[in-house]
Amino acid sequence: MSLKNCIQVRPLESIRGGMAEFYTPQASHETMLVNIPAGTIDELFVHHFQTDQILVVRGNFVLVALQNRQYHYIALSESIPAVITIPPGIPHGAVNLSSEPCMIVNAVLRHGAAHPTDYRPMKPPFLYDLDAIQAALGRQFTPLSA
Repeated sequence: MSLKNCIQVRPLESIRGGMAEFYTPQASHETMLVNIPAGTIDELFVHHFQTDQILVVRGNFVLVALQNRQYHYIALSESIPAVITIPPGIPHGAVNLSSEPCMIVNAVLRHGAAHPTDYRPMKPPFLYDLDAIQAALGRQFTPLSA
């Protein structure tokens, strides 16, 4: 699998100016504000001609991505500013097990007209591993050094 077809997570760069901290915006063709309600376990969906660039601005959630017939669970949180990039063709969904909603910004890059099946839920080929999702959340909030 080429690097171009992989999900990437990178810390969001910032510049401090006085009391404020300024984060670099993501270049995009369209920016969406998305609410992931508390207790959400989303089915998968895929974009054929779109790259998602997701940043959590409130709360936390776990991105579930299906690659090579395996789920990858990636925890994202407002407390650790990072952008996750999801290239076209990767089935993905959101899980928010918390009691609070999660708000994300998606800076979308378009690579062509939307495909008729974009945004249509796909039945997951096998059940999500809720223990692995909880473990991903635990890793997200565990300090790297003690």
